[in-house]
Amino acid sequence: MFDFEEELRKLPDQPGVYIMHDKSDAIIYIGKAISLRKRVRQYFQPSHDEGIKKKQMVQHIARFEYIITDSELEALVLECNLIKEHTPKYNTMLRDDKTYPYIKVTVGEDFPRVLFARQMKKDKSRYFGPYTSAGAVKDTIDLINKLYRLRTCNRVLPRDIGQDRACLNYHIHQCTAPCQGYISKEDYGLQVAKALDFLNGNYKPIMEELTERMEEASGQMEFEKAMEYRDLLTSVKQIAQKQKITNADGEDKDIIALASDDTDAVVQVFFIRGGKIIGRDHFHVRVGTEEGKSDILTEFVKQYYSGTPFIPRQIMLQEEVQDVEVLEQWLTKKRGHKVAIHVPQKGMKEKLVELAARNAELVLGQDKEKIKREEGRTIGAVREIEGLLGLQGLSRMEAYDISNINGFETVGSMIVYEKGKPKRSDYRKFKLRTVTGPDDYASMHEVLTRRFSHGMQEREELADKGSPMELGSFTRFPDLILMDGGRGQVNVCLQVLEELGLSIPVCGMVKDDFHRTRGLYFNNIEIPIDRHGEGFKLITRIQDEAHRFAIEYHRSLRSKSQVHSVLDEIEGIGPTRRKALMRRYQSIDAIREADVEDLAQTESMNRQAAEKVYEFLHKTQL
Repeated sequence: MFDFEEELRKLPDQPGVYIMHDKSDAIIYIGKAISLRKRVRQYFQPSHDEGIKKKQMVQHIARFEYIITDSELEALVLECNLIKEHTPKYNTMLRDDKTYPYIKVTVGEDFPRVLFARQMKKDKSRYFGPYTSAGAVKDTIDLINKLYRLRTCNRVLPRDIGQDRACLNYHIHQCTAPCQGYISKEDYGLQVAKALDFLNGNYKPIMEELTERMEEASGQMEFEKAMEYRDLLTSVKQIAQKQKITNADGEDKDIIALASDDTDAVVQVFFIRGGKIIGRDHFHVRVGTEEGKSDILTEFVKQYYSGTPFIPRQIMLQEEVQDVEVLEQWLTKKRGHKVAIHVPQKGMKEKLVELAARNAELVLGQDKEKIKREEGRTIGAVREIEGLLGLQGLSRMEAYDISNINGFETVGSMIVYEKGKPKRSDYRKFKLRTVTGPDDYASMHEVLTRRFSHGMQEREELADKGSPMELGSFTRFPDLILMDGGRGQVNVCLQVLEELGLSIPVCGMVKDDFHRTRGLYFNNIEIPIDRHGEGFKLITRIQDEAHRFAIEYHRSLRSKSQVHSVLDEIEGIGPTRRKALMRRYQSIDAIREADVEDLAQTESMNRQAAEKVYEFLHKTQL
């Protein structure tokens, strides 16, 4: 149970992003704060009013989490990335396609230009950013062009040299006029190199020069010019704030760092996809005697990437790990493309590792016991199930359920648990196509066939394209399939897998007379399970979730077609005969109990139609 008072007391007085979850653990709101402690507490103060929408949102908050950053600016960019990734329900004002600006240097040209850009493309240009202030970007571009006298025109050089007269910028000494051949390509390149140096973060010479010019203009009573230099200096300071939360290289990386004490450690992983931090996760590690950070990281990398479905191109670590070359070879083989492990020593990558380490320290200090309890419910429960079934490396488990009422609108559900937690983005619904009536076995056969056939097709398409295996609810196959039933359901699943040439462990959840799970059916043996253990509790949660998801889907279909009847599924039984049967028998069960002769006596019915009704209802009866 999430203790709000305790968690509110733990909030740090630092900038960062807070993430609100509802009772189903879905993310419903993401926000940023200069002080997490002050901002998050405000939501739970009765006197604080942020409008009806936020008030409704607060009523649905079941728990919250947060990520600390070094500045509000970093929190802003991280907030934007996370909102675009998770699209929370109450972030309506931020759920647009807003993009942050870049500075583009067209180094592929003979006489490069410095331009404003909204997108980073794969061309010969160099990009810097993204930045949060478009105004500051424009001011900085203007500043660079003025300081280094770079061209701003669209002329194609050197082709157009001398074809037209110099523009106004040349006459006001803000351009060296390469369009007239007044500066060589080499000399112009030196000016571009200085501009690139500036954009790479060497701001000190420029800031000193601007300060000197501002003071000089002020001393000469040229206050307007002094104000111009002051404003440009302010813009440079604003643009100089480094963006650790978004990298311009656009690559996929994992940033891994840890915090540890004598007995425990917390490993923090930041996920960078397409150059943006889109999420994070932390893992509690029990530390062995005399294990240092390098030892812990080495073991974590081995265990984590042996089970994770996605391996990025780069892995940034806090410390050097053992056998790094062997690890790189292993990861490269698993990914299918080159994987590099680095320990950054400077720059933004090092800052990202430091940020991950600080978040790990915060978690270790504040949530140590909570993490242990949570991992007992999730990872610990999965380990119990592994022990019961004699399996290893369980991560992804899928469970299926069928829902119908008298054969109407039979539907199937697929739910997914990864590392003991529901992965709702991979849940899928199935509306039965080939099965009519309440035949659970046939329905399950169709659902499983469609699920795995679709997955195999996606895998083949990716293989044909030469693409690495992408994440997806169908492309990824489970480590264990859980069937909501015993021998019969398990055999249906095994039959489908055999037909498709797949080998995946299948386990049935056997129920007692009170419809409660009493054991697991695996490899033709019923295995008893401790009802007080975390493994049993996890199995129960999975079973309940599969039921809930199927029934929820079925309920939504019923609400769209309240008057539909199982009789509509019978060929030759139209509205007139259906109404006549319902008037006479009042219920589907009563119709099922009638024989052919009795059914044929019904108004509008004949013996042929009666035989179809009788055959359909008795063929599909469970």
